[in-house]
Amino acid sequence: MAKAAFSLIFLLLSLAFGSGAPVTVVNGQKTWCVAKPSSDQATLLANINYACSQVDCKILQKGGPCFYPDDLTNHASVAMNLYYQSHGKNHWNCDFRNSGLVVVSDPSYSNCIYT
Repeated sequence: MAKAAFSLIFLLLSLAFGSGAPVTVVNGQKTWCVAKPSSDQATLLANINYACSQVDCKILQKGGPCFYPDDLTNHASVAMNLYYQSHGKNHWNCDFRNSGLVVVSDPSYSNCIYT
């Protein structure tokens, strides 16, 4: 089991850092797209603007379930995941100029449910 988990993590990290190979989901495991913590604020803001021009980001509005914490990394992660989920869940749908990361741990919190 640990070997399979390590292999999956290695695969996803390899894909996130540009191998160019299509994403293979092991055992039907769900994936999400989040912002890399090292991303700068200008990139995060550009990601939010782009993703939200393509998908409905109402859940990020004040009073919405994903508004808090009110910071760019959180908002970018939610917006990037909405885009990723609605555009086929391919690794390139989470690239965002190398500022996105495909993860296998559900990033949902409180009432903010990542689909």
